[in-house]
Amino acid sequence: MAHEVTNRRGRPLALALAITSVYFVVEVVGGIKTNSLALLSDAGHMFSDIAALGLSWFAFQISRRPATSKRTYGYYRVEILASLANGLLLWLMVGIIFHAAVQRFFNPPEVQSFGMIVIAIMGLAVNIAAGFILYRSHHDNLNVHGAFIHVIGDALGSAGTIVAGLIMLQTGWYLADPVVSFFIGGLILYTSWGLIKESADILMQSVPRGISLEEVQRILEGVEGVVKIHDLHVWAVTSGVFTLSAHAVINGHRDIHQVLSEMERILDSRYSIQHTTIQLETRSREGEEFSAF
Repeated sequence: MAHEVTNRRGRPLALALAITSVYFVVEVVGGIKTNSLALLSDAGHMFSDIAALGLSWFAFQISRRPATSKRTYGYYRVEILASLANGLLLWLMVGIIFHAAVQRFFNPPEVQSFGMIVIAIMGLAVNIAAGFILYRSHHDNLNVHGAFIHVIGDALGSAGTIVAGLIMLQTGWYLADPVVSFFIGGLILYTSWGLIKESADILMQSVPRGISLEEVQRILEGVEGVVKIHDLHVWAVTSGVFTLSAHAVINGHRDIHQVLSEMERILDSRYSIQHTTIQLETRSREGEEFSAF
């Protein structure tokens, strides 16, 4: 079943990668021919899209490998490493774009605005198509979400390039080209920050977004027979794969298997936490120490 899900996510990535790669070549040639930094900046962002899509697709293939005695969780974390690498690649592209834009501010060259507009419109169409392909899968997987952010950011960059081309075509104000390049760079920084932060949170084994540790503890302590929950930890192995470990102090008035089964059912139904390790304990006679089963 996991392999079927991987295949369903891998196919959209492969298709979006093929579409984006073909157009990247067109945009680079067009940017050189028209002497447009905005178009070349957009091509740079599209190259990062290609790297992101390729890395995401590769991560999916690796994540299909079964768990081993050394990697007991399998290779799921490869997806998160790919997401983090995608975000850092975007930051590198921003540095290159900003450096080139600063140079053009002091000596803006003439740009063939009409050709720039035509190519940017084609790029916008390509990114919309790629975004549509990835949309269905990006909500439940950080790896696909990272690729989706790349594509949407590039679509907005193409729109900005069209605006710059129209301004230069109508007014001859060639500073619009580096101005839009700065806009595209800022857009890349904005869209990549969330991706890097979420990837880092998973690698740091932070509590997954949307799950409150205090709420989980309160709900588990509300299970009949449970006195207290302590040493509670919740983290994500990868997108949508949550793990929990905890110690549960029980009063011994109820069958321990029923108590454990109810806690596991609640965790699965409310939080989609299916990988749990719960150590059951009872109070000592003095009520100060716990003894484990």
